[in-house]
Amino acid sequence: MPHSDLLPSLLYKINKNQLALEAAIMELSNWVESRGSADVADNLRGALDTIDRNEEFIELTLAVPMAPE
Repeated sequence: MPHSDLLPSLLYKINKNQLALEAAIMELSNWVESRGSADVADNLRGALDTIDRNEEFIELTLAVPMAPE
């Protein structure tokens, strides 16, 4: 398999890892907030906004090289 064929799969896996980290951080922010640290939870959620804003673009862009020819 040529190395160029691996790149779309690698990017897909990295994106999936990023989404899993997003979910884990959201769980942590909920836990932190339930223990009275609303400011920290808000900061965590603010950082997650970047992932949310970029998710659709990443998914659409990854679909192009992964589409069957």
